Amino acid sequence: MYSYCPIKSFILIIMAETKYIFTTGGVASSLGKGIISSSLAKLLIARGFRVAIQKLDPYINIDPGTLNPYEHGECFVTDDGAETDLDLGHYERFTNVRTSQANNVTTGRIYQAVIDKERRGDYLGETVQVIPHITDEIKHRIQLLGASGNYDFVITEIGGTVGDIESLPYIESVRQMKWELGNRCLVIHLTLVPYLASSGELKTKPTQHSVKMLLESGVQPDVIVCRTEKHLTQAIRNKIALFCNVNPSAVIESIDVETIYDVPLLMRDERLDQVVLEKMQVRIRKQPDLKSWEEFLHQLKNPVGEVNIGLVGKYVELRDAYKSITESFIHAGAENQFKVNLKMIHSESIDENSYKHLLQDLDGILVAPGFGERGIEGKITAIRYARENKVPFFGICLGMQCAVIEFGRNVLGYKDAHSTEMNPSTPYPVIDIMEEQKKINKKGGTMRLGSYPCTIKTGTKIWDVYHKTEIIERHRHRYEFNNAYLADYQKAGLKPVGINEQNDLVEIIELEDHPWFVAVQFHPEYKSTVASPHPLFVHFVKAAIQHQKAQSE
Repeated sequence: MYSYCPIKSFILIIMAETKYIFTTGGVASSLGKGIISSSLAKLLIARGFRVAIQKLDPYINIDPGTLNPYEHGECFVTDDGAETDLDLGHYERFTNVRTSQANNVTTGRIYQAVIDKERRGDYLGETVQVIPHITDEIKHRIQLLGASGNYDFVITEIGGTVGDIESLPYIESVRQMKWELGNRCLVIHLTLVPYLASSGELKTKPTQHSVKMLLESGVQPDVIVCRTEKHLTQAIRNKIALFCNVNPSAVIESIDVETIYDVPLLMRDERLDQVVLEKMQVRIRKQPDLKSWEEFLHQLKNPVGEVNIGLVGKYVELRDAYKSITESFIHAGAENQFKVNLKMIHSESIDENSYKHLLQDLDGILVAPGFGERGIEGKITAIRYARENKVPFFGICLGMQCAVIEFGRNVLGYKDAHSTEMNPSTPYPVIDIMEEQKKINKKGGTMRLGSYPCTIKTGTKIWDVYHKTEIIERHRHRYEFNNAYLADYQKAGLKPVGINEQNDLVEIIELEDHPWFVAVQFHPEYKSTVASPHPLFVHFVKAAIQHQKAQSE
């Protein structure tokens, strides 16, 4: 609802009710629904609206916390300790708005809630069915997010593609909400317009079939976003509009770009946000202010130099396994005006014969988080190389634990020092399971998850990074530094410089007499965004640049 005040000559906007935008996908998965949703959210926020994004995942797992990265890529963690889909990382990186448990809903969580209600007798003996009980729960979760933050818009991305059996309840819920809420609901359908090199043509038939399948479920898309590697002609836009029942202006081109961070500007130029506002009868408040975003892109695309950093992990062949880390390096590289060339190094490939060849040309080494014994010795070898050769080192979660193990073995002389996760009978359990974790048997959602405070010691490298004594970072782990060995480590020069005082847990360590040797038990990559690059990554990249200059001199 809007009113116009002619005396003060400005538009007063009163958003009486939250509006809901749904993003569906067709033809193929991995077309970028999360990036389109994030880009639209960025544009609407830049126009002054309050926006939240959520992901509906059709798998029956309660959350991705127990999923193998080979199955689902990275598991993202929110401040409130929710283990969520990696798309929530994109949402935060684009919008700089923190997400929570309410921003990720799975089929498993929906069915669990409905079954719990049935067991309590909430349905008063009714036969519990997909319609209306499952769809009502889905709609409740969608609208609950809108009510929780007084948002103007809630953008809901539906995982998978139209036609997937597991996605049908979500599509049906969209149909019902469009019927119930009218122009307060809008559907964006992301589809593929493939280019056939043999004929030199873009083909619209896959898009037509995808939209037809959506129509068979009773949902008419309002906007069609077309992923393509070639520009759409006006004739192709008109053809898609004719066969898919939309206006030509609502056929949006999403051409392949150099970086995902180009997409908000591309969608602005394609007028996606303007089309959405017009269709939802929302008067445009102002033009989107993307000046800082454009400055970030300018720095990203016009570096003054390049720096080589190795990421050592056991899932490096998967693009999405370390998604938040790779994106954090993009943010930090732009902040330093340097391009970060990430060399993905499989930890199983590192041994006494190969480590020099794999690591000698690097300006910095990051040992990634993870679980399990596979590849652990390669990580420890990489850390020893970084320590002995004064190469900037950054360890995250398991990376910190490996740094403690390496130092114990090779500096303190603790032969066979290890973590009790990998070797329960180690004579030197320098990494041990947390006390509160010892009686836990269930795997899902039981780790130390979410944001916890950490007190930083002044006069340290970490103090130079944060410039404050109290920080809050996100965690996802069961094992910690064993304080029984703390005095020996301190005396030898590996200092605990960040402590969770409530539980006396070592959160950050750094090595004396080393240019930059820092490891953390938490996950800083979860909080890095375009608007606010994480200072640990920024300073690590800066240290790598300084190392490169020192080597060249």
